[in-house]
Amino acid sequence: MNPPALQREIGPFSATTLVVANMVGTGIFMTSGFIISEVGDPAGLLLCWLVGGVFSLCGALCYAELGAAFPRAGGEYVFLRESFGPLAGFLSGWISLVVGFSAPIAAAAVAFASYFIRFLQINPGGLMEGGSLTQILALGVIVVFSLVHYHSLVFGSRVQNALTAFKIGLILIFIAAGFLFGDGSWSHFSPKGGVSVAFNGSFAVSLIFVSFAYSGWNAAAYLGGEIRQPERNIPLALLAGTLIVVVLYLLLNALYIYALPAGEMAGVMEVGAQSAEALFGEGIGRFFSGAIALGILSVISAMILAGPRIYYAMSRDKVFFRLFGQVNPGRRTPGRSISLQAAIAGFLVLTAAFDQLLIYIGFTLSLCTLATVTGLMVLRYRNPGRITAYRTPGYPFPALFFITGNLWIVWYSVQSRPVASICGLATIGCGLMFYLLFSRIGGSSVAVSTNCSIQERSNTGRLA
Repeated sequence: MNPPALQREIGPFSATTLVVANMVGTGIFMTSGFIISEVGDPAGLLLCWLVGGVFSLCGALCYAELGAAFPRAGGEYVFLRESFGPLAGFLSGWISLVVGFSAPIAAAAVAFASYFIRFLQINPGGLMEGGSLTQILALGVIVVFSLVHYHSLVFGSRVQNALTAFKIGLILIFIAAGFLFGDGSWSHFSPKGGVSVAFNGSFAVSLIFVSFAYSGWNAAAYLGGEIRQPERNIPLALLAGTLIVVVLYLLLNALYIYALPAGEMAGVMEVGAQSAEALFGEGIGRFFSGAIALGILSVISAMILAGPRIYYAMSRDKVFFRLFGQVNPGRRTPGRSISLQAAIAGFLVLTAAFDQLLIYIGFTLSLCTLATVTGLMVLRYRNPGRITAYRTPGYPFPALFFITGNLWIVWYSVQSRPVASICGLATIGCGLMFYLLFSRIGGSSVAVSTNCSIQERSNTGRLA
């Protein structure tokens, strides 16, 4: 008998909500205070989020083409393996394991704990103190949602959809109530430097925070082997989900500015809760802190769902430990990959500071997505007739804009945040050493053919 494999059980609605859930979470509720500290101007803050949204849309257009052409579990791991070979694929999977999912899960879990403790109005103790309440809550939520997604894909998707619906409803109510009934001021929008801020290094550094907040626009691509009619539904989910989030982010940041002057917002980590208190008073603001905490659960759930599919695909290709390519026969989920991801995220909760995580994640993921979109151009050049299921509108301009923008972010990241950049490069270096180790163990089986026929995709599971 063949070993159990992933099945195509996800429809377009669940795929779109997965994208929205992956994107809307920690970043939008925690980073605007850091961004306005860099740009110092309300207009610059909104412009930063708009430019980040355009980058994400261009990336989604390109990933939609790759996802439709190679609808298998793994996302960037599969795309880079097809375009640049097994080493590039492995490094992207390694980055996803440490930076793409485990680190953001840790950051989101800490954000959940911070907002929930603010709602409870208790003193959690220092973040880095052993056994602090913040760490305990963060670790607990990682364990709970890892168990949820270990149970089954159908059950996990239902939980995911419910949490995402709650989060989107909360954000829409918050925006509408804030502008209609909140105690804010339009005078907070008075520009100080205008759009000229877009031409200095601080704007590029701010885009690191923004890129972290927008990360997740490629989420549906990771579950390519479990989405029904992938040639249609993967592009639909990526584009619809990203557009929804860009609009929500611009409205939320406008509300933050309406609630708080730039000086009061600068450097504030829990900017969503502070805005709610400024708009509605301490009592209702406390209620919104609790609601935001529940909303953050959606992004934790979404990342725990998507990430393990990459490690599963790497193991199946014999470039990772074999046990992480096993699917539970009864539950049809990659349980051991889910456990690995939870363990790494838990370690980061105990050892890393929140702001350091953001820079580290944003820089390293920019490198990975930049390479993936470059890979699309390589595939188009090598064999222009191979990709036919969906083609990027306006190509090559979305790809060139995305690549140029990310090169700009990476350059200024190295200049202004060298420690975080070095950590990101060190992570890639560790991945290279692991690849050499697996190459030596696996021998020729590591070299997965990059010329697999597109028709072979249907063997992953039965189309529903």
